Amino acid sequence: MNLREEQVLERIDRARARKPRVREEHITLAHGAGGKATRTLIEAVFLEEFANPLLDPLDDAARFTVNGGDLAFTTDSSVVAPLFFPGGDIGDLAVNGTVNDLAVSGATPLHLTAGFILEEGFPVADLRRVTASMRRAAEAAGVDIVAGDTKVVQRGKADGCYINTAGVGLVHAPPSGDLRPGDAVLVTGPIGEHGVTIMLARGELDLHADLASDTAPLNSLLADLRDACPGAIRKMRDATRGGVATVLNEMASGAGLAVVVDEDAVPVRPAVRGACELLGIDPLYVACEGRAVVVLAPDAVDAALAALRSHPLGADAAVIGRVREDPPGLVLLRTSFGGTRVVDLLVGDPLPRIC
Repeated sequence: MNLREEQVLERIDRARARKPRVREEHITLAHGAGGKATRTLIEAVFLEEFANPLLDPLDDAARFTVNGGDLAFTTDSSVVAPLFFPGGDIGDLAVNGTVNDLAVSGATPLHLTAGFILEEGFPVADLRRVTASMRRAAEAAGVDIVAGDTKVVQRGKADGCYINTAGVGLVHAPPSGDLRPGDAVLVTGPIGEHGVTIMLARGELDLHADLASDTAPLNSLLADLRDACPGAIRKMRDATRGGVATVLNEMASGAGLAVVVDEDAVPVRPAVRGACELLGIDPLYVACEGRAVVVLAPDAVDAALAALRSHPLGADAAVIGRVREDPPGLVLLRTSFGGTRVVDLLVGDPLPRIC
């Protein structure tokens, strides 16, 4: 590592050591994009007021025990634009997002709630299309939508339709959360498909590609993984806002360890890579809605890959990196050209409103 790289790492360490503070006077799109601005907002505002042992880990779901049963509980809101896109729509996206937050927490999803904020003038035909999509997604995931709420706001106040979902699941084998040097980092399939699909569906760019969102329920895939690797899974996260890079940064920072990623090992479909190159976007930062990042013990890699690749959603699963001791709290990328660079958190997201 040369002097310049050491100076960059030192600046990053100093910045991360500062107490989070929201410097902006008003909320921006960056605050909802999953990067540094989101993290700062959560830590400086929400944790400041709501801090408690269940919330403080900032996992995808809170885990707790009720009458001897281990449960996971989560909530999510979908504000994607456009509402309908190749491979899915806001309805199945809402269901799958909540199911996946439970699944990566080591839980079997059981029941969901659905709250709708509808804009005056929203077509009833579109609402039926969304709810039918939610029903199919719930059936595919093996869950029921058991409660809900509906609010209507004035025309021009809600961009058509927003959906909030909450979910509860039964925890069987939660990840240990204890990353260790030498652990393997896997992704369950090609990354970036959802974010690029949404970007192209907006029609704002003169780009075309044969792509569809990867939105899918991960509970069956991850249940197979848990069965194949009992006790070996350290951490699982679904790579939504901010993509794989954001998930890895949160893992590395939380563990005080490094994650080193091999760029050539990261599965990216040619259409996604091509669109990202044209736009100057790193696929590592582009959202997925049907992919998980998994960290597990190195001796479980073969069993994990066999289990994932035998499932339709995990056919292209790959090991993309390893956990190391140094530099603590950082993600490094070994590039295709033989160099190494820091993969830091972005402030915002180059593709807002993607989920």
